[in-house]
Formats: sequence, C-alpha cells, structure tokens
Amino acid sequence: MSKTPIRRVGPSAPALGRRGFLAGTVALLGTAATAQSADPNRNSTEIEAEVSQSVRRNISSFRSLDWRPYFQTTQNGAILVDTQSRALHYWSQDQSVYKLYPTSVPLTEDLTRRGRTAVTLKDPNPDWRPTPAMKERNPEWPDYVPPGPDNPLGTRALHLTWTYYRIHGTHDTRKIGRRSSNGCIGLYNEHIEELYELAQVGTQVLLI
Repeated sequence: MSKTPIRRVGPSAPALGRRGFLAGTVALLGTAATAQSADPNRNSTEIEAEVSQSVRRNISSFRSLDWRPYFQTTQNGAILVDTQSRALHYWSQDQSVYKLYPTSVPLTEDLTRRGRTAVTLKDPNPDWRPTPAMKERNPEWPDYVPPGPDNPLGTRALHLTWTYYRIHGTHDTRKIGRRSSNGCIGLYNEHIEELYELAQVGTQVLLI
C-alpha cells in the first residue's frame, strides 16, 4: 500500500475576545463536551489541562501505518487512534483513501480508554453543555455554548458508542500533539472537517 505523505500543520494562536469560559479560569475547559474515564463508575468530565512547559508535543512516532494489524476488514471505513504517537489514522472502505492526522489525547492513563467502538452520530454544528457535576464544581461556567468559535468541540464532532466520548475539532490549536484532554480525541478544525466528510455512521474505531 502506498503511503500518503504527511502534511505538517503548524499550530496557530487561538482567537480570544469575549470568551469568558474559554479564557482565564476556564482555559482549563477541554476540547470535548464531557467524557467518562476508563473507569465507568468515575464521574469524570472532559476538562483539559493548561498548556505548559510540562506538557509536550510528541511526533517522534508520527508515521503512516497499515490497517491489517488492527482490523479484519475496512468495511464502513476504519479509524485507528494511537494514543502513544498522538495520531489518528483513517482508511476508506476500498482502501483508496488513507489519512494521518495529529491529535490531542487524554492527559493520564487512568483517563485513557482503549478498545473498539464505532461512529454513531455525525454532528455538523456541535454545541456544548456541562454536566451537573461540572456545574457543581464550576458554577461560573455557562449552561450552554452554541456552535461557533466559543465552542470547545470545534467545528465538527463524531460521537462514538462510548457515552460522552467524541472525536472532534478544537479552536485551541495548542492542544494538538499533546496529552491535554480527559478522554476525547481532538483534531485541528480543518482535519475534523475533512474526516467528517470521509467517515460515516458505522465507521469502525479502535483506540490503542
């Protein structure tokens, strides 16, 4: 199988303005709506850590892969998320399309869920609501954020069979290539928009 050259996309500074909950104390808000931890009994929410010197990008193993070690077939397409290399791989059903994208991944091992799931919903204009637990801890956060530049889900979202887990965009491009979320997988907005068009409901997803 031919390998598609990797297109590097440099991060840009996120636009700021009246984004009260994305700025200041709520700069901790993650790139996903809410997410369970690997422990289903843990009431975890999707909150990202602040970008700091201690959180580094990892592109040392950002390389193209073959689908065969991970999937029996590519029926409905296949998405592989490698949390170690912080990369998402996509293969179309007929294997004519292969894409490789840098991602943000969960901050710690206990927040990282691995295994097989699938796309259940494609959201073209994601909005965001905090969970009751999140509001209890952070009552100053808004009850609802509509689609747009203030939304932590970016411009597109792919819902998975795992409750609260999503593959989605982010307006804060500093997060990409880092361990910075509490569950979800984040992409540059231009990449999630491309993946959104390629993936379908039923596309296989494997997190390793």
